Amino acid sequence: MKPEHALKTALEKLAEAGIDYMITGSFASNLYGIPRTTYDADIVIEAKRPALTRFIKLIEDEFYVSPEAVEEALEHERIFNIIHLTTGLKIDLIIRKNREFSKEEFKRRRQEKFLGMDCWFASPEDTILSKLEWSKMGESERQFLDALGIARIQGEKLNKDYLKRWAGKLHLQQEMARLFQELED
Repeated sequence: MKPEHALKTALEKLAEAGIDYMITGSFASNLYGIPRTTYDADIVIEAKRPALTRFIKLIEDEFYVSPEAVEEALEHERIFNIIHLTTGLKIDLIIRKNREFSKEEFKRRRQEKFLGMDCWFASPEDTILSKLEWSKMGESERQFLDALGIARIQGEKLNKDYLKRWAGKLHLQQEMARLFQELED
């Protein structure tokens, strides 16, 4: 079994459990920007305890999951992961934060064809903003280059006013200025 099949299974089980989601991180930047190899998947979810309990039951034969990590993530709006037992694919499931940007980002998610099915992805703009946040937090050039790749490929389709507005609210003005400067060079 390929890692993509493990991801597809997880997405199908999220839907079956009634959990809304959006794919973010490298899979989103690969869809909108310049593809690169990635060894894990990031999925933001909106879920209450009963739906998560259903989800865990649906995947427990194919994925390792720590019930304690799930509880901790639910309580503190954090990340927990599931690991596919056959392929080793790690999927980070991120409880959607209650902050203004996270709510807006989730509202703006869009459906794209992926793995032969309709899947929910963060928008290109929100993927850029998230990548810039990760870049700033971890001082990661790879995250910045992912954001730049999306901006280059999406070009004029990007809502630059939206990007600038949220860059200000998220204190990413410096990172966004660098991104726009690199696009001009």
